Amino acid sequence: MPPINPVILFCVALASLAWAQQPAHPPVKVNVINVCAPSPDEQKEITSALARVPKQPLFSADFEIDRGRSTLSESPAFLQAGESAQMSAPNSTATYVRIRREFSVQALFSTVQYSFSVDPKNMVETMVFRVRDPKELMQLSIEDSASAVASAAAMLTADTPASRIKLERFGKSSVVLARCSAAENGPPPDQSAYQPQFQSASAILANYRGLLGARRTVPEELARISGFDRAGTKAATKPAAKTHEKKKPDTLKR
Repeated sequence: MPPINPVILFCVALASLAWAQQPAHPPVKVNVINVCAPSPDEQKEITSALARVPKQPLFSADFEIDRGRSTLSESPAFLQAGESAQMSAPNSTATYVRIRREFSVQALFSTVQYSFSVDPKNMVETMVFRVRDPKELMQLSIEDSASAVASAAAMLTADTPASRIKLERFGKSSVVLARCSAAENGPPPDQSAYQPQFQSASAILANYRGLLGARRTVPEELARISGFDRAGTKAATKPAAKTHEKKKPDTLKR
């Protein structure tokens, strides 16, 4: 048997030692977002993004109005309620209306999409502004919610204040500011420093509700969904119409 090369033996031992020192599970990096109290730099980013939303925009001729229903277990992102909203039971449904308009080419944002959804417990408004040429900021979204005990028209008329602001950034984690309620056995967090951002976001929501015609369009489209349901129910329960056969006259017997 030929002698074992000591260099090879040393390399094998070194590799075995390195393998033994590897952790059983690779480290996982977790980004924690403080939605109740963003940092001062993040607060400045939110202020800057809100300030760049045009108050009197120039829209192109293109637009889209969409309505439908979605099960909450499979709901798209624009139907997901904010943290302050009560979650409805799984497999319940939400009806929604979406309105989309395109800005003129001079604007920072390319499109604005407004969505209004109603489920058994919540009514949620979401306004999303998408940046035309994203470099740092990709999109800005503003959300508010209310209990579904009132009508959609009442919520739209009341100009419900914004409860959540989110910046989606290119290559970075999102920045979120949300109204936070009191924790268990504790007082609510002091968010007085963020009132200017909430007020600015609420003003944007109120302005674009009017610009997009949401106060009129949303109740009308939701009524069409209800009318579609009633028509389907009547068609399913309506008894089949009886057909009457015409009898041929008896021929004379010869």
